[in-house]
Amino acid sequence: MGISIWQLVIVLVIVLLLFGTKKLRNLGSDLGGAVKGFKGAMKDGAKDPDDSEPQQLEQAESDDAGKAKAEEKEPVARERDSA
Repeated sequence: MGISIWQLVIVLVIVLLLFGTKKLRNLGSDLGGAVKGFKGAMKDGAKDPDDSEPQQLEQAESDDAGKAKAEEKEPVARERDSA
């Protein structure tokens, strides 16, 4: 009363026809990268959870400062391009 192999093959063929192999390959690689990143984050969190929080906060603050500097430079570059 379960799903037979032929039903799975038919569903696979329909999915391939709808999305194409390139999109499915990209989806699979994106999903694999996300799972790998999640596992890496879980391992990092399990090693030393007390020390990771201050480092993440410092990194977030430095990223925000870097973005603010980049945003300040962009209007100057755009003005030079338009002149």
